[in-house]
Amino acid sequence: MRFLVVNGPNLNLLGTREPEVYGSTTLSELEAGLVDWGESQGIEVECEQSNDETTIVDLIQTYDGDGIVLNPAAFSHTSRAIADAIQSVVTPVVEVHISNIRAREPWRRHSVVSETATRTIYGRGLQGYRAAVRHLANRLAVDFETVRYGPHQDNVGDLRHGGEDLVVLVHGGLWLQEHERDGTESLAVDVAKRGHDSWNLEYRRLGSGGGWPASGHDVLTALDSISRLETSAARVVLVSHSAGSQLAAWAASRSRTQIDLHIALAPILDLGATIENGDVGADQARALVEAGAPEMTSLGEIPTVIVHGDTDQVVPVQRSVRLADQLGLTHHRTGCGHFSLIDPASDEWAWAVDRMRMS
Repeated sequence: MRFLVVNGPNLNLLGTREPEVYGSTTLSELEAGLVDWGESQGIEVECEQSNDETTIVDLIQTYDGDGIVLNPAAFSHTSRAIADAIQSVVTPVVEVHISNIRAREPWRRHSVVSETATRTIYGRGLQGYRAAVRHLANRLAVDFETVRYGPHQDNVGDLRHGGEDLVVLVHGGLWLQEHERDGTESLAVDVAKRGHDSWNLEYRRLGSGGGWPASGHDVLTALDSISRLETSAARVVLVSHSAGSQLAAWAASRSRTQIDLHIALAPILDLGATIENGDVGADQARALVEAGAPEMTSLGEIPTVIVHGDTDQVVPVQRSVRLADQLGLTHHRTGCGHFSLIDPASDEWAWAVDRMRMS
């Protein structure tokens, strides 16, 4: 696979331009890091930067690789020419922004480029570039159909066919709008390659109409919609990560769909403890609780397995240890961090897949 990363106007000044917003990494360091990381993933990454709108349009029109990652910078808000160029080619283009443009000045919040881009990734710092490349690779890896389960634009899930069980994935990201379903997309692809159907869900999040109870109701509606999916799977396995586990557990215990197993990866289930201890995501957890979310999410009667790493810097492993001890749950405690759990190449994910087969 071969992808082109294009950075637009003023991004040549990365490292010196507003480092409090864009960081201290220079453009050359960013590009070198992307090329090296791409090689480690078996992906060829090429990089270009231009302050000229015409040059960017030409790059989009003439690139003959598998996909483009584009940070249009200020052109995002003004350039119909770039938006039209994206629409005129079959090459998928993922728009990237380092900052959270939807939480900045009003004029930055709307991107005309987003109207034609395959996906927009924003607010994740420089890691957003890797996320965009990974998303493009996942799009090529296994065919999928985006299936709607509700009226909101985020009421969708990507369905991939592989056979046997249906694995439903609920991503984390502290319930925030900038974190989307591409977080669990690599797992969804891996599941399909291993011979299962997968449905990778999106839901409303804080900042995009979500919060409590909207986010929980979205996941519940999705689970209740499984009978309408084009799948012949006999069992339904739920896989959730981080804050997604709070939504998944709450919804699974209420759904009319039988959930045969829930694998919770570094779950946030005790919102009260998250708030009390000032964990990462405490402010978001407080917003949910103040809106009526339970401080402790019940697992109901759903068979649940917890996987959590000792070096997790986002969700303390002690939260899962205590819950597993209280409820007598299977708890696979490992030495990994928070995000290794959603890496399909990790030993922890291999353990989770084996658990699916054993259940």
